[in-house]
Amino acid sequence: MTFFICLFIVMMQFLWKYIDELVGKGLSIDVITELFFYAALSMIPLALPLSILLSSLMTFGDLGENFELTAMKASGISLLKVMKPLIVLVALIAVGAFFFQNNVLPVSQVKMWTLLYSVRQKSPELEIPEGVFYDQIPGYNLFVQSKNRETGTLYDLMIYDFSKGFDNAAVILADSGRLASTEDKANLIISLWSGEQFENLREQRRNVNSVPYRRESFQFKKILMKFDANFNRLDEDGMRNQYVGKNITELRATIDSVNHRIDSIGTIYGSDLRVYPFMNVVAEEVSVNHSSPQPRVSSSDRALPDDHDAQAANHAPQRRMRYMELTKPMNVDSIFHSSTSGRALSYLNQALVKARRNQGDYHYKGIVMDDDRYTIRRHEIELIRKFTLSFACIVFFFIGAPLGAIIRKGGLGMPLVISVFLFIFYYIIDNTGYKLARDGKLEVWIGIWLSSAVLLPLGVFFTYKAMRDSAVFNADAYRAFFRRLFGLRETRTVAMKEVLIFSITPEKSAEIISGLDSRASEIITRIPEKLGFSAYWKGYVTRGEVTSLSESLEAAVEYFSNTTSLKLINALSSLPVIVWNYLYNPLGNNKLLIVAKILLPISYPIYLIGRSKLRNLRQEAQEVKKFADNVPALLTEK
Repeated sequence: MTFFICLFIVMMQFLWKYIDELVGKGLSIDVITELFFYAALSMIPLALPLSILLSSLMTFGDLGENFELTAMKASGISLLKVMKPLIVLVALIAVGAFFFQNNVLPVSQVKMWTLLYSVRQKSPELEIPEGVFYDQIPGYNLFVQSKNRETGTLYDLMIYDFSKGFDNAAVILADSGRLASTEDKANLIISLWSGEQFENLREQRRNVNSVPYRRESFQFKKILMKFDANFNRLDEDGMRNQYVGKNITELRATIDSVNHRIDSIGTIYGSDLRVYPFMNVVAEEVSVNHSSPQPRVSSSDRALPDDHDAQAANHAPQRRMRYMELTKPMNVDSIFHSSTSGRALSYLNQALVKARRNQGDYHYKGIVMDDDRYTIRRHEIELIRKFTLSFACIVFFFIGAPLGAIIRKGGLGMPLVISVFLFIFYYIIDNTGYKLARDGKLEVWIGIWLSSAVLLPLGVFFTYKAMRDSAVFNADAYRAFFRRLFGLRETRTVAMKEVLIFSITPEKSAEIISGLDSRASEIITRIPEKLGFSAYWKGYVTRGEVTSLSESLEAAVEYFSNTTSLKLINALSSLPVIVWNYLYNPLGNNKLLIVAKILLPISYPIYLIGRSKLRNLRQEAQEVKKFADNVPALLTEK
């Protein structure tokens, strides 16, 4: 069910993207159905991972919501063992997805893109509007003031005929007319009544200043217009040779052949650079005697062989390339400055022409090499994507199943929201990596595996947390954490117990009250009513003192909650929840006080906030001390 829901969503995306190319073409139902069928097959790589994520979220969310996972865990069955059958199922789906990517998807994409390009080239359905110019007939612009929809008669027509070129345009006016197609639907016949035609005869002009034209009045006239309304399918062979129509074997063969061509072209370019003459110095072909050493050629030797040397070289039994070596640097500046001004200018012009020719030549060679590298990247992307779909299915399962066990919400509500959010996150990363790999900004394997590499740690994290029943999405846990972090006051709720485990004794009560009173009094004494700037940074209270008061208070609440006195229960509920806040003692060091005074614009607002927090702590300690003083009286009341 979730697979078809996701497939429907991605098909709607396809429809919104290409709706302009489908509407108004007069396509038959079978053509549209065929296009949508092949498009649905091509969209499976998008829909399958999302459907696995959504279905696993719904399944384990429903198990958690109905406490079935709790019952399984109570029976000693771990979450990983519960997931084991589905892991096998998803693994089989991943294997099937790989074979689908390799064998079925290339065929479906070839047929889809061929059919889509055929639809793009089809002429639009002839529907001439009223009151505006219609330019969908090649070479003609038609204007119709009004028309009779029952008979198909057009009134007050104006036709601009550019079929013979703009310089030989013709304008036709008619009171009425009617359009009809030929039997083969390759042409349009328009019948006109009571009109005139103005034709420009620029091709027949005899001089520059005058342009002849022809005016024709008619009672009835027929015009034949070329307008192919048939649907012509393109040949699939051209699309089959593209990267979308190849399986793994064909992709690897293409990559190897293009790489071999690039290496060959690079070798040719390198050889051309070695034999290209610079300053009349080139490599020279000479006969080689293996028993004698090769002669060393200096800059004073001939650089270019003459005809006699060339003929002798042709009859040599063995030939070999020997590179020229300069025994000393050639002083180009002295040659240039010793020449006449005309010859020096000629040198500069020749050098400029050579430089521009070489620049254009190597720019063209660079474009050819870039095109081949782009072809390799596109084929490598398609090759790696044969594997990423299967891996994405497994990763999304290990995200969805533990996440459903954590959130414990079934149905289509919360799982659908989380699935769409995660898939959008995945799609953005995947599309970004794809574009970076396609443009050569990243290595192809890095760009295509980027989305899976990002989501894999997320799946491992959720699986680890779910196996340990961690409250990852427990709002109360995060709320308590931030309350402790910022020292926000919490509301205490103490309910009267229906069954009392033990009774309150006077000795234990006196011990607890004494300890609570002493710790509260210590906090009150340490925090004066007036809090100075310097004393605040030195510290009024320590974390140990506040933590000790908090632990004593919680112990007292837990002990005195075993009472039947309603007033005591209400008094316990009114007690504050004391937690440590870092603003109670931000530094606690005399040396750091100097730093706080130096950073006065920053430290003074911190001091104001911390002073307020300390006053609240003193007030809470006073409330605790007041409770400790009233406990003996509250114990005697009902």
